[in-house]
Amino acid sequence: MSDDSRPNRPSLLAPPSVPEGAELVMRVMPLPADVNANGDVFGGWIMAQVDIAGAVLPARVARGRIATVAVNQFVFKQAVSIGDLLSFYASITRIGTTSITVHVEVFAERNPAAPQLVKVTDANLTYVAIDGQGRPRSLAA
Repeated sequence: MSDDSRPNRPSLLAPPSVPEGAELVMRVMPLPADVNANGDVFGGWIMAQVDIAGAVLPARVARGRIATVAVNQFVFKQAVSIGDLLSFYASITRIGTTSITVHVEVFAERNPAAPQLVKVTDANLTYVAIDGQGRPRSLAA
């Protein structure tokens, strides 16, 4: 069987500029249950997804339990709608003794007939490494 027999797959759009060192850590599409009365996706739902995506890199570094300790900045740049495919890009901006700060950018891929990619959210979050009792622990340990 030759390679020519495979169907053409549409490629996902990539943002024009991603911060240096950023990784694609998650993709998700909101569902009808995730919208408010105006038809826009709840900001709280987006915040929860950013928290999950933001934890991916710190979890790798901490090699153990982590907890969100701060949302340092969170900016909604555009509304998110049902059918938008959200891509979450994260980069570590600071590693401390017990904590890791992450920058997360969220892009929405819209309008499948004429695809557009727009930045919808920008956030900075800090996670702390914790031990079995929920107390901060050194990242070196």
